[in-house]
Amino acid sequence: MNVVIIEDENLTAKRLESLLHKYDPAIRVLARIPSVAEAVAWFGAQNLNATSPDVDLVFMDIHLEDDLGFRIFEQAHLTTPVIFTTAYDEYMIQAFKVNSIDYLLKPINYDELVAAIEKFKSLKNQFALAGSHEYTTSQPDLETLLNLLGKSKQTDYKERFMITVGTKIRSIETSEIAYFYLEEKVVFLVTKDGLTLPVDYSLDKLTQILNPRQFFRISRQFLVSLPAIQTIHAFSAGKLKLDMTPRSRQDVFVSGDRMTEFKEWLGK
Repeated sequence: MNVVIIEDENLTAKRLESLLHKYDPAIRVLARIPSVAEAVAWFGAQNLNATSPDVDLVFMDIHLEDDLGFRIFEQAHLTTPVIFTTAYDEYMIQAFKVNSIDYLLKPINYDELVAAIEKFKSLKNQFALAGSHEYTTSQPDLETLLNLLGKSKQTDYKERFMITVGTKIRSIETSEIAYFYLEEKVVFLVTKDGLTLPVDYSLDKLTQILNPRQFFRISRQFLVSLPAIQTIHAFSAGKLKLDMTPRSRQDVFVSGDRMTEFKEWLGK
């Protein structure tokens, strides 16, 4: 089976590929694509190249680095079966059910992945038995889904993180998190009681899915919650340094280009 992974979180894409090979080592991941633009270009090149292997199944994140994954349907005329992945919970899942779309809730669970692939295979076999040479899926109601996504983005923010620690999975409420920071290309969350755990999200993605009234991206390295800011120090040239609770191992500065927005955020 040939699959394509459309996912802008590199760690998530690698983990999904690992789970796919755990399920079936013969699965070929033809590409890992991080954006709508690159996905449209990739599928366009595939259509022009008669020797390119057929794509049997696509795993697609909803919020990509440049746009919503649904745009790929519009721009690339994608007809390949798709299993969506999402960080959103019940509200978005109901939207998927209405539109008969398979989905996997992040972080992706192996058993749920297996069930989704088996469902795909079952549907494909049904088409084969019926004498159809081409398996197609019902296309999503894009207008309805985009409207729902717009509403969700305004009102529904991520409330908890499921973190894998060894063989255990911990649930961390967003209200328990003091700040996030980037170190050596890995993002960590720090809880109010000082627990530090890696998360499978970039700071860019976290900025999208967390309530902006609670969290602010002060720099390329830090995304902080208001209660975690203990003291604000003014430096020369208007530079600000923050003392965090729990204390950060790194110095925490507000980037110059975010100074004005940061002050406005503090005053809300």
